[in-house]
Amino acid sequence: MNFLGHLYFSNNDHELMYANLFGDHIKGSQLDKFPSSVKKGILLHRKIDYFIDHHPAVIGLLHMLYHELPKVAGIAVDLYFDHLLAVNWNKYHTKDLDEFLVEFYTYVPNNWNHYSKDFQILIGNMRKYRWMNYYAKFEGLEKASEGVSSRISFENKLKDAPAIFLKHRTEIESSFSAFMKDAIPMFEKLNLEKD
Repeated sequence: MNFLGHLYFSNNDHELMYANLFGDHIKGSQLDKFPSSVKKGILLHRKIDYFIDHHPAVIGLLHMLYHELPKVAGIAVDLYFDHLLAVNWNKYHTKDLDEFLVEFYTYVPNNWNHYSKDFQILIGNMRKYRWMNYYAKFEGLEKASEGVSSRISFENKLKDAPAIFLKHRTEIESSFSAFMKDAIPMFEKLNLEKD
């Protein structure tokens, strides 16, 4: 999942939300330099990525999409699932999406100085342009696909992802529902465990 999915699976914990997103910027296993709250978010990010990458419904979806979206089918699925989470937000969360995002945008993490400069810039842009507020709209999926496509270092077809979403919408929605059915109890249990 992309930004919104990672926030959703952070159990309404704003410190964990920021650390979870930061997980995309950290490679390797040397995490002891980070405070425990940041380390917990990085590890949660990796668990979410692992879970989605190995979920049977997602694997089937990736196989279906690979021919039309070679090398970027996984990225497209992340964007599709964030779009569908936003579209169906009220089914999965008690707070309105805009309210949830305002709380995230206005929160300042306690360990802000432990986050890299590039991550701080990303969060600044996310706050300024309110990217996730548009995820529920098809135009938001189009913009996200174009934006991510332009940042990939190789030629890719990610700009075609919205049209392919419409073509395979039933299968994508079914895979998303199957994933969420398994992921919600998995990450609720995980977030209840002690650090």
